[in-house]
Amino acid sequence: MKVQIVIVNYRTPELVQDCLQSLLDHKIVGGDVRVSLVDNHSQDKSVELLSETIIQNNWQDWITWMPLTTNEGYAHGNNAAIRTALDQSDTPDFIWLLNPDTIVRAGALRHLVVFLAAHPEVGIVGSRLEDPDTTPQRSAFRFPTFWSEINEGLRIKYASRILNRFVVAPPVSDTAWQCDWVAGASMLVRREVFDSIGVLDENYFMYFEEVDFCRRASIANWDCWIEPASRVVHLVGQASGVTGNSAPRKRRPKYWFDSRRRYFVKNHGRLYATLADVCWTVCYASWCVRSRLQRKPRTDPPRFLLDFVRNSVLFRGFAT
Repeated sequence: MKVQIVIVNYRTPELVQDCLQSLLDHKIVGGDVRVSLVDNHSQDKSVELLSETIIQNNWQDWITWMPLTTNEGYAHGNNAAIRTALDQSDTPDFIWLLNPDTIVRAGALRHLVVFLAAHPEVGIVGSRLEDPDTTPQRSAFRFPTFWSEINEGLRIKYASRILNRFVVAPPVSDTAWQCDWVAGASMLVRREVFDSIGVLDENYFMYFEEVDFCRRASIANWDCWIEPASRVVHLVGQASGVTGNSAPRKRRPKYWFDSRRRYFVKNHGRLYATLADVCWTVCYASWCVRSRLQRKPRTDPPRFLLDFVRNSVLFRGFAT
């Protein structure tokens, strides 16, 4: 079966080199498995460094190098490679969306391909993402809803128990299970899914594009699963700037709020999006007061509440 791997770089050439080397080390690439490497108009040393790496290592036979002249977002960068792959006379059976800040473990792709081959009703399958020390990351999720926003804001144990079935990030499982969406850091997609629903929505500059894609696939009756046997190291946030729990916190970028707002307005409508924003704001503000009174450590990005309100539908409207 033919697989096209899509990697989009933006100013992380050293991470991309490590990712490519891991694909080579585990004998994943070559033959029917090729890589489309996109540079999203990094305007740093990325194009020169990656071009040199490909030539010096004679990787031209399995890498299609695609430096773009504009940066129109992560979805656009992926789509540039996806469309090229789908336009070929010999189109791939599967497209593997892989983050530049990943290191694949042995068998990572094989387990995903075997899973899709055995389950024709499944259109999307994701890997178990983990830290370099093998600590698992949550990488299979439920769709965000009004109720999940309340739970995310309140952060009260008894409320979480009541709203358990709406929690976006369930506990990590060691067995394959059907979820709503998987992290786009490692996501294998059947070609027929693109045939039926199209490519990623480029109105998402970064974040929520995979949530939206999986939702559209679900509406088209494609199932989404996670296969923990496929393991991929994810150096969280190195490519995006939105970091994991162990890293110093930065303010959440504006494009994250824009993407979240678009997701709710597009998929649930204006009233639902407004209620979700209001409820999250009220619930989160109450948590901020409780955490200050109880002197609990703060792990959220700096000025998160203020940035959320400024970028909510209450101030930004419904433009998506």
